[in-house]
Amino acid sequence: MSKIKKLFKYDNVGIWFVLPAFIYMILFVGYPIIYNFILSFQDVTVKTLRSDVKKFVGFRNYIELFQQNKVLATSIWNTLVFTVMCLVFQFVIGFALALFFNKKFKFSKPVRGLLMIPWMIPITITGLIFKFMFGTDVGIINYFLRSMNLISENIDWLTNTATAMPAVIFANVWIGIPFNMILISTGLTTIPTELYESASIDGANKFQTFRKITLPLLKPTIESVLILGFIYTFKVYDLIYVMTTGGPVNSTQVLSTYSYKLSFDMFKYSKGAAVANILFIILFFVSLIYLKYVYVEEEA
Repeated sequence: MSKIKKLFKYDNVGIWFVLPAFIYMILFVGYPIIYNFILSFQDVTVKTLRSDVKKFVGFRNYIELFQQNKVLATSIWNTLVFTVMCLVFQFVIGFALALFFNKKFKFSKPVRGLLMIPWMIPITITGLIFKFMFGTDVGIINYFLRSMNLISENIDWLTNTATAMPAVIFANVWIGIPFNMILISTGLTTIPTELYESASIDGANKFQTFRKITLPLLKPTIESVLILGFIYTFKVYDLIYVMTTGGPVNSTQVLSTYSYKLSFDMFKYSKGAAVANILFIILFFVSLIYLKYVYVEEEA
């Protein structure tokens, strides 16, 4: 049998199905990551972009970012605040909704389906919707607060350093609630009903049942939800860029938007690549934690 025929043997069919995806990953994921890594150790600006030889500067871009640039520290802090606040509210609300819809009642499935809409709308569209809602003069948020006599004058939600971050957090929480709800709901369906029946016979109240049965058995699901939520939220770019572009005065500037600003607004491509690598390294280690401690436990 020739070598070509051996390649097309039945045992090798799987390779041909995987090959297109593998090539795609190499070209559109692997190559950009490697190129971005190399770019961060060079001095590439709009003047030197077309040069055949790029000047190698070692870790200079990283050193300058950490020592001479206060915006990087602000971006890291904003990223952490944005991520933690979104995770807390998304998880708590998503958990509560999952528990609520775990009970069988009329129209529970259609209503739960409607709650998935925020997750299905493109994030850019969501950003535009919330930008309009938080508008100073015509925004529905100010209109609602004025009609309830909670404010006497309009609030500049997206142009005030004190309110811009809460506004983008609110928008991202709205997007992420369905993700938390559906994963936790899936986890709840795996808990045997016999355990709840036994607990009821033994005289356990709802809180005791929740603490002794629901929470322990949901631990793998909760870990997955929190770590995946961290990964998704930590790299959010489009929502923030559409709503505030990182402003005002860097109050909503996160690592992803700062990387874009350095690269495509200030044309400091190497420094922008360095910021992107910082973001990548953080998420890479978080992903390793997920694969080692959560995914492996679930498979076991």
